[in-house]
Amino acid sequence: MNAKPVKHREDHVLIIIDGKGQKEIILIDQAYSLGRGQQCDIRINSQFVSRHHATLIKRIRDDGSDYYRIIDGDSTGKVSVNGLLVNGRKVLFHDLKDGDKVIFGPQVSAVYQHRQYDVFPTIPPDDPFDITLIDPAMIDGEEED
Repeated sequence: MNAKPVKHREDHVLIIIDGKGQKEIILIDQAYSLGRGQQCDIRINSQFVSRHHATLIKRIRDDGSDYYRIIDGDSTGKVSVNGLLVNGRKVLFHDLKDGDKVIFGPQVSAVYQHRQYDVFPTIPPDDPFDITLIDPAMIDGEEED
C-alpha cells in the first residue's frame, strides 16, 4: 500500500466587519479593490468608506512564499478620505501579517489571517484493512432462546 504524502496548504483570508455584519473572503487573485463603490472587488458597506478605499496586491518573497500588501487608495495613487489604520498606526501601505487589524473608518474593519495547515490523504474505501467498530450500546442486552 502506497502512502500518499501530506499536502501543506495556505490560505490568505480577509474578514470584513461592516454595516452588514461579518464576511470572510479567501484571497486568491493578484489584486483586489476595496471600497463602497459598485465596481470594487470587495464591497464594504459603510458611509465612512471611500468608493475605492484601498487596494490589495499579492506579492512574492525571496523564498517563493506569497503575501498581500494593502495600499491606501486606488491604483492611480489617489488616497482615501479617512486613510488606513493598521494595528493602530496610520499607513499608506502595509505588508499584511497574520492577525493584522485594518480600520477603514468608524465601526468598519478587517482582520487578515494567514492560515497554514496540512491536508492528510484519506484511505481509499477499498482498503482491505477497513474495519467497522461496533458500539456495545448497539447490541441488544439479552438474547432469547
